[in-house]
Amino acid sequence: MRKRGLSILQYFIFLGGGFFLVWWQLKDMSNLEKQEFSSAFNHANYWLIIPIVIMSLLSHLSRSIRWKLLLEPLGYKPKLKNVFSVVMIGYLANSAIPRFGEILKCTFLARYEKLKVEKLVGTIIIERTFDIICFLILIAITILIQIDLVGNYVKEKIIIMGNAAGIPIWINLVIIITIITLLIIIIKILLKKFPQNKIINKINQVFIGIIEGFKTIKILKNKQLFLLHTFFIWSLYLLQVYIGFQAMEGISQLGIKAAFSVLSLTSLAMIVTPGGIGSFPLFVMKTLLIYSIANPLGKAFGWMMWGVSTGIIIIAGVVCLLIIPYLNRKKNEIST
Repeated sequence: MRKRGLSILQYFIFLGGGFFLVWWQLKDMSNLEKQEFSSAFNHANYWLIIPIVIMSLLSHLSRSIRWKLLLEPLGYKPKLKNVFSVVMIGYLANSAIPRFGEILKCTFLARYEKLKVEKLVGTIIIERTFDIICFLILIAITILIQIDLVGNYVKEKIIIMGNAAGIPIWINLVIIITIITLLIIIIKILLKKFPQNKIINKINQVFIGIIEGFKTIKILKNKQLFLLHTFFIWSLYLLQVYIGFQAMEGISQLGIKAAFSVLSLTSLAMIVTPGGIGSFPLFVMKTLLIYSIANPLGKAFGWMMWGVSTGIIIIAGVVCLLIIPYLNRKKNEIST
């Protein structure tokens, strides 16, 4: 009961943080910024939203097929229509209550396909592990393909921090490297000395999960297909951002490198607040500043992309929630 109370409190704190970010982004906009913000929406090419919607739904379908591949070693072969439906229902639930969607996905699929929930939860953990790995790879690629731009931006921030504190840049770099090194050493020591501690145990489980995730590929019947779908999913995410650039005047000149940066930060935003509310547009705006895009325009693009993504999840999720009983009507009639 206490654990549930803490989860609810945690949810409201993060949700409240999301609404605070919405208010904070809009409250200090000058009249000129408000005009630029409105103008960006008024002159957007909304026809390009259509391919973004199609690619978004294809990515969800590909994710559903990938989950089916993870279920095969367990001897489960659920219908794709049911897997896709519960995936969308899960996204819908996650946009309101973080992680609740994962539980709901397993519960719904177990109910309509007569499967064991416990085994389904294990496949969700493996799937999330691969998402973490892909996210880390995405960040690494983002930095490598534009090392000069990222390096100059970080250097600029360090100089600003140093000037504010009156500390030379080389001392700032030494301090940062020292802190990172100490953190790694401390984490290693804590993992060895306090393996039963809840927080330490969770960190340890993340590393174990990543290792187990790689091991799981070995027992899959279609390893190449699983990796292909993983690549396909993240490629579609990237293309959605790139096509989104073309839909808004003043941003259309941005290329695939900028799309990598936006995708990296928005993926993090979806973790920070439920459904990325508040944090998604803010992270996009701050990212586009690196590419000399003014705040109002970056903010407008962030709100547009978040609105499209959230709209797809809400509409598709509600539709799937309503039709899944009818898709399995005959099965239910036979079982009764």
